This record gives sequence, structure tokens and C-alpha cells, in this order.
Amino acid sequence: MARPPTAAQRRVIEGADPGTGRLRGTDAQLAALVRLGLAFRHPRPPRDHFLTPAGHRLREAGPEPASTPAPAAPAGVFAARVGGAEEAPSGASRTREVRDAWQGLIELRRMTNHDSATDRPCGWERTHLVRAAALALEAAGHQPEHTGTPGYRVRATPQPEAVAVYGPALQPYAATLEAAGWQCGEYTEARTRTRHLLASPRRV
Repeated sequence: MARPPTAAQRRVIEGADPGTGRLRGTDAQLAALVRLGLAFRHPRPPRDHFLTPAGHRLREAGPEPASTPAPAAPAGVFAARVGGAEEAPSGASRTREVRDAWQGLIELRRMTNHDSATDRPCGWERTHLVRAAALALEAAGHQPEHTGTPGYRVRATPQPEAVAVYGPALQPYAATLEAAGWQCGEYTEARTRTRHLLASPRRV
């Protein structure tokens, strides 16, 4: 998100339906929240607007303290850990963030899949393959690789709608992804002989 929401936009977010995340506001306010990545417009009539996972997190954080002059940190800064030397070890706060992000993604599936299915990936996941697969793994308790500690690594591939998953526990990774609505196959790279998964979001 490029900038934090205005006070008026925050009021719209805070007034969202607590169960569904449905928003009410002017067309301009709702369009601005969509641009900020905090809301999306449902593709089916009546084409209402709903909070995205980032919008839910901002709403749950509550209003900004009046005594704090600096702007709040932008919502939507959560990113699933894809694995690599730069990743930091997880802690209790990270566990909560991952759980909330996964629950938000399940809700996004329900709201955007044409049949409200939550057992297969939605459009957002298909356009953010690496982050979506990494979130499924992290939410299931798998640890990403970081300095000195083995774990999963999720990487983009030249193939459409497919990511590569590396790590020491390919079968458990595959089981997790398949339960989250992905289809997986195990392959060996011709040059390095490294075993890895190729995972794609399931459509049916």
C-alpha cells in the first residue's frame, strides 16, 4: 500500500460488518480502499465491497491512538516467508500474524470463488503464487529456511501457474499444499539433481 488510509477511510473500515467484512461508504471511499488494497469489489451482483485480509488486519488493530503524531505503519505489510538466508526465525507474534492471514485468505476464497468454495485457491492466489504457497506452508507450521536452519523455499518457475518448493520435507510439504487446494508433483532438476515439488493451484 502506498500510503495509510485517511481518517474517513478508517471509519469505513471500522464500520465493516464483523462477520463478513462487508463495507458501506461512498463510491469514492470504497474505490480508494480498493486502490489501497484494503477492499475488493465482489464480482457478482449486488457487487458489494468487502475487506481484504489486509483490511481485516487494519480493522482488528483498532483506531490510531490520538496521542501518536506519527502515522501508523501501513496495513498490508504482512508477507508470507518464502524461505532464504534473509528470513528471520518465527516467534509468537509471527504465529498470530500467520494464523490471521490464513483465516483472511480463506474468507477471501469464500467471497471470490464463484461457488464460495474455500477448499481451492482464489484469483488472488493465482496472481501471487509464491506468496500464496508460502502462506499455506507457514500456516500449517512448516518453517521457512533461514540462516543456519533448513526449511522450505518457494520459488517462481517459468511455467504458468506453478511454483517450485525445495526443502528437507517434500512429502509433508506436498500433503499440506494438497490439503490447501494445490496439486503437487515431485521432480528432479536435470542439472543439479535436486529434488523439489512443482505445485499449482487447483481449479476444480
